[in-house]
Amino acid sequence: MRIFSIGLNHTTAPIELRERLAFNEEQIRAALSRLSCGALSSAIAEMIILSTCNRTEIYAVSNQNVFSELEIFLSETRGVTRDEFLPHLKRYADMDAADHLFHVAAGLDSLVIGEPQILGQIVRALELSRGQNMAGPVLNRLFQAAIHAGKRARTETGISRNPASVSSLAASLAERVIHPIAEAQVVILGAGEMAELAVEALRKRGANRILVVNRTLERAHAIADRWDAQITTFENLAAALTSADILICSTGAPHIIVTRDMVHQAMQTRPQRPLFLIDIAVPRDIDPDAAHIPHVKLFDIDSLNAKLEGALAERMAEVPQARSILEEELLEFAEYMKSLDMISIIADIRQQAEGIRQEMLEKTLRRLPDLSDAERARIEAMTQALVKQILHAPTNRLRAEAACPHAPEYAAVARTLFNLSDKHPSSIAAD
Repeated sequence: MRIFSIGLNHTTAPIELRERLAFNEEQIRAALSRLSCGALSSAIAEMIILSTCNRTEIYAVSNQNVFSELEIFLSETRGVTRDEFLPHLKRYADMDAADHLFHVAAGLDSLVIGEPQILGQIVRALELSRGQNMAGPVLNRLFQAAIHAGKRARTETGISRNPASVSSLAASLAERVIHPIAEAQVVILGAGEMAELAVEALRKRGANRILVVNRTLERAHAIADRWDAQITTFENLAAALTSADILICSTGAPHIIVTRDMVHQAMQTRPQRPLFLIDIAVPRDIDPDAAHIPHVKLFDIDSLNAKLEGALAERMAEVPQARSILEEELLEFAEYMKSLDMISIIADIRQQAEGIRQEMLEKTLRRLPDLSDAERARIEAMTQALVKQILHAPTNRLRAEAACPHAPEYAAVARTLFNLSDKHPSSIAAD
């Protein structure tokens, strides 16, 4: 049995195409269900669909080359012509497919190196396929091995230990400057994507008191409801600034919103209590002169980007070690794949022997019409035991040699000795 994979991601296809080819969970279930009862079911034994905002990939197991079939399947299930996505598509077969999935699981193929979300998405893809009975022994083993490799890469290296976005870096910085973060009053100015990412990162770090300040309440409500935060409008910014321990600014305003005078007035009511200002907006939301006010510390996008570049550089430095881990795990999976071929041969040998046994038994029983049912049963049991004893030693030896370097040679000799066709579509289940 062979592994085939097709897919595209943020490095090969624009967002407009990725959106059209993406599957949600219900669409994955429907597609896999369609496959199991369609014409392709005879060619494809197993399938898993991995779909995220940055990639759509299909993994399949078959006895024959099914790249074209997978492309047709993708085209029909998503309503996108092959001509539209073929220039952006990547194809992988066998161990190349496994190697690619291992890199994806480790976050080495992600937009942000080492990001953790992809590992959970791979786990979910496997669960969805299992739910439709489309994850057989090969893809189950492949995805479990990839998940294990991805976890090892993250626990044994520093590839995902440092913040890897400006928002997460701002949250990490806030956690370091205020202890404990759970007791700090955090004010978020703005309600866009960067602001929400900052709120999410702060919540995960244990921040409990978060106030979102926005020009309109509609967008602020969306963040507040999702992350259990308080909200208010710009009219109450001065009061929010007075109560804040940390202010994170991320609006789309074209001009300064938090002036030096506003910060100065806020500090008059709390002269000895520090105020940390983190400005991740472009253009800047906070007047740079606010940094000169006593007990005020200001971080702008440039200083954060410098820290982010350092964090990403640290992650990149971990890539060689992560790849070494993946190579170890890939070798182990390769041994498993070698054993599958031997298991297939063993199944073919047993199937062949069983066919011969039944044929010869039927001829013999036709010549002995006077046998009782009990006598016929004893003869059949005897032939079954005979075949089992004859095949016991050779099949055990083949199984033992499955993981050795010369396994392909053993497999070829076995097929020749037992006159088995290489194209014989055998089951991959042992015993």
